[in-house]
Amino acid sequence: MAVTSDIVATYRGPGKVMSGLLAQGRNEVRVLMFALMAGLLIFVALSPYQARAAHLDPEGPLSVRQYWSAFFWIFIMPLLLYGLAAMVWAVTRVSGQRISGYAVRLTLVWSLLASAPLLLLLGLALGFIGPGLQAQIVGAIWLAVFFWFWLSGLYAALRA
Repeated sequence: MAVTSDIVATYRGPGKVMSGLLAQGRNEVRVLMFALMAGLLIFVALSPYQARAAHLDPEGPLSVRQYWSAFFWIFIMPLLLYGLAAMVWAVTRVSGQRISGYAVRLTLVWSLLASAPLLLLLGLALGFIGPGLQAQIVGAIWLAVFFWFWLSGLYAALRA
């Protein structure tokens, strides 16, 4: 199934989609590509906010802000995700749960990618309205959806 179809289906049943992704077998390239796509989407989502910040503060030109934002979200963030997944895997092992490191990585990265449409909305709110109550509400909704996807995915991986 296409990634966009899976993202839409995740909003209806995150556990079912994660079970389907896990049933496709171990594929580390897929996890890395999901992480890179999520980083790219987050970079695009934050671009309106970066443009607003560059307009309000001419000390930091937009090109420099975009360069470092792209560097972080596309190159550094996947490494941090893998580190976080390793820590979560270690905690699950200590707690006696039998879940593979691959399943933890896939659920974390997929949750970030599937919740990216809300991050695009957050970027628009930050870019056009600016930091405020609206952005906080959208950010809280994104955070809740991200954790819903992640915990549902981990639960589906534990059942598998």
